[in-house]
Amino acid sequence: MSKSHYKIGLGVALALTAFTTASGVALADDAIKVTDQSDRQIVLEKPAKRVVTIPIPAASMFMALDGSSNKLVGMHSKSKSALEEGVLKEIFPEAMDIRSDIVGEGFMPNVEELLSVNPDLVFQWAHLGGDVVKPIEDAGLKVVTFKYGTETYARQWLDIMGTILGKKDKSDALIAWRQEKQDAIAKKVAEIPGLEKPRVAYFLRFLSSFSVAGKGTYNDFYINLTGGQNVGQDLSGFKEVNIEQIIAWDPEVILLNGFEGELTVDDVYTNPMLAGVSAVKNKRVYKIPLGGYRWDPPNQESPLMWEWLSMVLHPDRFDWPLRKDIAEKYRFIYNYDLSEQQIDGILRMKMNGSAANYSQFSGS
Repeated sequence: MSKSHYKIGLGVALALTAFTTASGVALADDAIKVTDQSDRQIVLEKPAKRVVTIPIPAASMFMALDGSSNKLVGMHSKSKSALEEGVLKEIFPEAMDIRSDIVGEGFMPNVEELLSVNPDLVFQWAHLGGDVVKPIEDAGLKVVTFKYGTETYARQWLDIMGTILGKKDKSDALIAWRQEKQDAIAKKVAEIPGLEKPRVAYFLRFLSSFSVAGKGTYNDFYINLTGGQNVGQDLSGFKEVNIEQIIAWDPEVILLNGFEGELTVDDVYTNPMLAGVSAVKNKRVYKIPLGGYRWDPPNQESPLMWEWLSMVLHPDRFDWPLRKDIAEKYRFIYNYDLSEQQIDGILRMKMNGSAANYSQFSGS
């Protein structure tokens, strides 16, 4: 795979020669300097060997870039649940022992538990404000912040992590893959008439409340990219709606989140209030795949999600060799050979198999 020449614009760079801090202290040749997504320059005097990831998608991305879980000593509990439910536990079985009690509600760090794992570096969200960052820095720990919600941010995550890990060749290649796939899909979608683009609803929550993705969310980005119309496009961010609104929207395709582990497509099909909705009548309700991480948020496997969704929305226009692409990308990303059964699991063939046009993803 070719290396990317995609320019992020963060000024993130690996220090190849010795430099000094603002205080004039000389740093070693292997020191690392990055600019995080709060526009702060972070200097690591030496490569980090003990890392905590609080942003939920960051744990699997970090392991994927590093090729192991050896440097990860703490993660969010939702990162751990994705690990437990998906194939990543088979790729990095030792990751099952990584602590997931280092953060509480609202991504507020549990400083006492953080200090107990003695991290060299902590990744934290930038867009949630200083309240979730300051306690970590006050404890004397280095913090690199990430923002959430756009493809540009996700590529910057890869670039920053690749720099910190000394894996820039790999992060550049993953960024190039994202751009190439985005361009290929966008080119074909540009030929699809607007009236042929189905109405799509993504539910971030379905069991506890009806929370849908609106404008400005990453889900809105890939629904539009792959040739759908987001029914929540007049909303901003994620919003709770009532069942009457869902009925009024009449989505033709329903996408269910991977965060509610117990959520299944039957929860939609057996809801009598939704019986008249087009997606239900036409069997176009799908639980989003779970690979090395949940495919609904941005992650290291996002182009596979875009392939999958473009085929779900337009099975007559897209015919990516998705199973083959999954197998090939897992060899590159994780140095791991998937079985056909594992690919079935990623695509949730057992749950989604009876849905409209889902046989296109079958290995038989």
